[in-house]
Amino acid sequence: MPLITYIDHNGNAFEADVPVGDSVMQGAVDNMIDGIIGECGGACACATCHCIVDNSWIEKTGPASEEEQLMLELSAEIQENSRLSCQIEVTEELEGLVVHMPQSQY
Repeated sequence: MPLITYIDHNGNAFEADVPVGDSVMQGAVDNMIDGIIGECGGACACATCHCIVDNSWIEKTGPASEEEQLMLELSAEIQENSRLSCQIEVTEELEGLVVHMPQSQY
C-alpha cells in the first residue's frame, strides 16, 4: 500500500497507507484524518475533499477533469494544483504522494 502524506493548513503532517485502487479521499476518511470530509462519498458532487497536490507530484496525479474543475470553483483557497481528492486514484506510482489541505472545505 502506498504511503500518502496529508498536510493540514497548520503544517501538521499525517501519514496513511492507502490501498491501491482507493482514492486519496478514502484514505483520509478511513484513517480519520481531519481536513478532508468527502460529504458526497467520492461522487465528484461536492468539493469537501479539496486538496492541493504538492508541486512535485502534479505530473503523476494529472490535471483536474472539466467536471472536477466545476466542483473546485465552489472551494475556498483554490490553487493551480488544486484537485478533489476523491478523483485521485491511488496507484503504486503514488508512493510518497504529498497533499496539502486548505484551511476550510467550505
